[in-house]
Amino acid sequence: MSAPVVIEVEDVSKRFVIRKDKSLKERAVNLSRSRRHREEFIALRGVSAGFHAGETVGLIGPNGSGKSTLLKVVAGILRPNSGTLRRRGRVAALLELGAGFHPDLTGRENVYLNGAILGLSRKQVDQYFDAIVAFSGIEAFIDTQVKFYSSGMYVRLAFAVAVHVDPDILLVDEVLAVGDEPFQRKCMDRIRAFQREGRTIVLVTHALDQMIEVCDRALVLEQGELVFDGKPREAAGRLRADFEEIRIADLEAERQQEAERRQEAERRQEAESVSPVLPARPIGEVERVTLLNGGGEPTHEMRNGERYRLRVDFETETGLQEWMLGIGVDGLGGQSLWGTHTQLLGERMPDVDPGRHTVEFALSEVYLGPGQYHLHAALAHYGGGEIHRLPAAMQFQVPGDDSTVGPLPIRARLIGLD
Repeated sequence: MSAPVVIEVEDVSKRFVIRKDKSLKERAVNLSRSRRHREEFIALRGVSAGFHAGETVGLIGPNGSGKSTLLKVVAGILRPNSGTLRRRGRVAALLELGAGFHPDLTGRENVYLNGAILGLSRKQVDQYFDAIVAFSGIEAFIDTQVKFYSSGMYVRLAFAVAVHVDPDILLVDEVLAVGDEPFQRKCMDRIRAFQREGRTIVLVTHALDQMIEVCDRALVLEQGELVFDGKPREAAGRLRADFEEIRIADLEAERQQEAERRQEAERRQEAESVSPVLPARPIGEVERVTLLNGGGEPTHEMRNGERYRLRVDFETETGLQEWMLGIGVDGLGGQSLWGTHTQLLGERMPDVDPGRHTVEFALSEVYLGPGQYHLHAALAHYGGGEIHRLPAAMQFQVPGDDSTVGPLPIRARLIGLD
């Protein structure tokens, strides 16, 4: 028997009016023609979803996709322009930094104010107060006006209030990224405690690996529309594939703009017969990185234990002397997981003439945890001094069986129970 639905969003849409008037005077002057000085932005387009009791759901998507707007609709802070929201149970919402705090009140006064907003009596807040302050770790500043708090102190106190008011539903926006690492661990421990207690959690995050680990389900929003509702790992894969398409398109646009700038500078040189100031260009540039399987075919998938080759294509207008080439594997967040270069491998690269060249590396003993990764390559002077780097040159994935998470391919099995 499935758990009951505690939040139901049915065909919800939300739009905002963006005014182009920069001041009250301009708005008054343009009152008769105000339609030309405003435009509508549709944040949510017919979103429908149900959230079950005891479920942890991640809301993910690019910036501006409508995640925070949907969370505010669920919290009752925003009213949709169309559609229906049904919700049962006490809700605690931790949205943007400082939401619900009055800057001129002290931390102590804001605890009682937030408790009242969440439906608690003063007697109930009295019962929770010491635990709230202890969890926040800002005892020394509890009687200081919150306008003097740092962003981290804001988050500590806001989260402490949200998790101590006994909510049935906890709504958390990306604000947890503001706290320091020990506090983030404390927050995640409390979220896991809520999961064990069977509470419903809706989490907006850009930390996809964390979302895969914590959430039972994930929704992907793009341009205000719900485009995926399913398993967290599949949702992350869908979003990362979209990010990769955007990255490739942006990279191609940058290259096109650079080519156009150089062509324009050369045209001015011919017209004016003077030396133009051309955009700086390195003596060598990495053009592309290609992963090849054992049969020599390009691939975007790497399976543990198999052999691969990595092909790096680069171009130099001047030729290269005393140079080296590096390659590496990065996580999608940019963290370096592995790398090497020709000097570390004991290879002294020969001088090369102007033109395009290709270098290949043999990869063996490759073992990575399931997920998606990036390859990068870089040209450098022998002994140091980078010439050109192509970060996130290509994306590849390592398939898994959903039994593990993270970049380490550690296998575990249950031996027994005493």
